[in-house]
Amino acid sequence: MWKSHPKALPYLFLSEMWERFGYYLMIGIFTLYLKDVETGFAMTEKEASDLYGTFIALVFLTPFIGGLVADRYWGYKKSIIIGGIMMGTGYFMMGIHNLTMLYVAMTLVIVGNGFFKPNISTLLGNFYTEEQYKEKKDEGYNIFYMGINVGAFICNFFGAALQILLGWKFAFMAAGVGMFVGVMIFILGTKHYGNKTEKKGVQPNDMPFWKIVMFILVPSAVFGVIGWLLKGVTSDTNPDSYIFGSDSTDAFIFACIPVIVFYASLYFKAKEDDKRPIGTLLAIFAVVILFWAVFKLNGSALTTWADRYTDREMTGTSKSLFSSLKLAKEVEFKKDSVELYDANFRLQKENGIVKKEVNYPLYFRNVKQELKPAEGAKVSLWATNLSQSINPGWVIILTPLVVAFFTFLRNRKKEPTTPTKIAFGLLISALSVLVMVAAVKMGANGTEKVSVWWLVANYGVITIGELFLSPMGLSVVSKLSPANITSLMMGGWFLSTSIGNKLSGVLASMWDQYEDKADFFWVNFALLMFATLLMFALLKQLNKVMREKGIN
Repeated sequence: MWKSHPKALPYLFLSEMWERFGYYLMIGIFTLYLKDVETGFAMTEKEASDLYGTFIALVFLTPFIGGLVADRYWGYKKSIIIGGIMMGTGYFMMGIHNLTMLYVAMTLVIVGNGFFKPNISTLLGNFYTEEQYKEKKDEGYNIFYMGINVGAFICNFFGAALQILLGWKFAFMAAGVGMFVGVMIFILGTKHYGNKTEKKGVQPNDMPFWKIVMFILVPSAVFGVIGWLLKGVTSDTNPDSYIFGSDSTDAFIFACIPVIVFYASLYFKAKEDDKRPIGTLLAIFAVVILFWAVFKLNGSALTTWADRYTDREMTGTSKSLFSSLKLAKEVEFKKDSVELYDANFRLQKENGIVKKEVNYPLYFRNVKQELKPAEGAKVSLWATNLSQSINPGWVIILTPLVVAFFTFLRNRKKEPTTPTKIAFGLLISALSVLVMVAAVKMGANGTEKVSVWWLVANYGVITIGELFLSPMGLSVVSKLSPANITSLMMGGWFLSTSIGNKLSGVLASMWDQYEDKADFFWVNFALLMFATLLMFALLKQLNKVMREKGIN
């Protein structure tokens, strides 16, 4: 697999694999930790989803500035190493059970990802500018993407075992160790990087950094404060008069406005030869926002589905295996606890005082009466965060098949263009949501638990859409971006991911508002179908630009 690709690819593959090991281990337990009444922060579903959405949004917003700094000042190697160290430190600090420390840790991860994520993706693209590798670029990004998902697959087993054995602290520490391993592997590959890691420097037509600070970063901060303070119309459904759902959501959306204006200005100020490629990228960025809004529900609404609505009970050999590997925990059935839930109460710690609050999900709440165990009996449940390994597991299985499929078409001169792949990726992703609609119907709208195979099927379908879209997005940015702003445009790709991630948090925070959970998934289907139709409408124009640039 490696022989026909640059020698740097295995090192970048393994670096990204371990970086994603840390990130997805943390994401897999993040909302569960926030909602844990005994050893977490006892947040409600809405609070946890809102914080999760804000966090993953900001994680993908900082690549905008991280890519710019790498392009002009630090170069890629220095940026990647500094970013990785910051992220690893942040993961370790998350294990300190203190809300202030949690926010500090999240900040380190947010800033660190800004320096790591866009620059390792851009660095990979730099190796495919050489003539012998040009036609292998999409394949190289697919292989790289598989590395991401190998890390994402294995991490949840470590996270589950460590959390069950030792607690949340040690699970977060494992994420930090994984990140530091990734940094060390990246450094070991230095001899294969040559001059590809060097900064491009400030180009004649580039906006000075002080202008970026004054006209983008400062306005973003000001707009964010305005969004936080500004109130909308108070109503029964919006008693706190938020504009978009919460203070953090309002602040984030307002803060994005100057950054979006900046990217629009790149088009209007670009040289004539660069206008159409930049315009093509901006159109793709806009469309894929809705993909990420639905896809990133894996860490919030779909984790809730796995936790509350999926049959996780194990017996026999599977029980013995998972218990021996510390991937399952025993839960005792207490009738009075279920009745307490039925009365819509929950024990919640707040400032050291225990009070009652709604919506603490107990596993036995929607188990059929005839299947409930005897009072005091214990059942073995596989750890909820293991559901986070289903998607990367599918990626590992399907990536070679997708690569082979497109190689087959390429050899027959029938390979679709990258924008066409993205359009079909959106369509396939929309179809995946119908699986969850069916799952809701099978579970009688959450009153009965359903098989985990519904989640497996949903992730299987959306993974195909993901493989058509996500690595192709990274590839098309490196293909179409003007040389002097490649990392900046890679930051634009991650900006669209960021906005989509925040929208995902907004969607997930409304989960409890839908009495019929099928309606929640129908909304997701409608969003993806809208994005699909828009992408197909733009396809002719986008493909024309690709042909003009002489690329596929």
